[in-house]
Amino acid sequence: MSNPNIDPNTDWVLVGDIGGTNARFALADIRPARPILYAEQSLPTSDYASLQHAAETYLAQHAFKPKRAAIAVAAAVTGDAVQLTNRAWSFSQIELQTALGLESLTILNDFGAVAYAVPALDDSEREYLYGPQRALQSPVTVLGPGTGLGMAILLQDSAQQWSVQETEGGHVSFAPLSEEEQLIARWLNARFGRTSNERLLCGAGLSHIDAALAGAEHPSLHAGSETLREPSKIVQLALDGHDISARRTLARFCAVLGSVAGDAALIHGARTLMIAGGIVPRFIPFLK
Repeated sequence: MSNPNIDPNTDWVLVGDIGGTNARFALADIRPARPILYAEQSLPTSDYASLQHAAETYLAQHAFKPKRAAIAVAAAVTGDAVQLTNRAWSFSQIELQTALGLESLTILNDFGAVAYAVPALDDSEREYLYGPQRALQSPVTVLGPGTGLGMAILLQDSAQQWSVQETEGGHVSFAPLSEEEQLIARWLNARFGRTSNERLLCGAGLSHIDAALAGAEHPSLHAGSETLREPSKIVQLALDGHDISARRTLARFCAVLGSVAGDAALIHGARTLMIAGGIVPRFIPFLK
């Protein structure tokens, strides 16, 4: 939304979503029943040495400092020390709170944050892929490809209160189902030693699937000699409909996503499955 004149007297909360590619920040007015975000900005993580550096850069653009912050990070949060999974950033929660001059700081797993947001979504903010349109039914599996593959479980108790269990389910080993998927797994194993679901179901995974399938068509290519196409380019070419290899890549990506989502739902005993993340919304009609 457009940024109004920010009132420094409002008890703003700094909110952030920190992934491997982008550090997104905003100021939240939490007084309304549904909080309102202002001054939203996305910073490329590659331009900054640390989360503190990125946050200070964002805050320097405003004439005041918030007293509280809630920041979601692409990492397991189990103690004071946090190490991002797909970015060489690490930090102490206590030190970050002091450096930013905050009275309170909440750090949580990024997909835990996504799962907490699910019950607050309106129907207009969801796209139904399959099954009847109905209210959320617990347990809810929440997963999604982005820079990595996030996964969480959303549970509702007898008092109708929601709680979240973050997981690292994206790092479960990939289980190839077809000859084509076995080929992709061999390609990835040769380069990384082990293939997790996250190796395929992320932005870089699209590029890897594309290169693996291209290598199958051109066996003379040696490991490491492939030219990786950008994920956004693969999606664009696939949707344009004129690049057969790109459509094959995106179709396989969707097939693997379906398999992994089904496995996760079985493991979680899910009654509802939600797909989030920055990739899938770009090709929902193709996925359907």
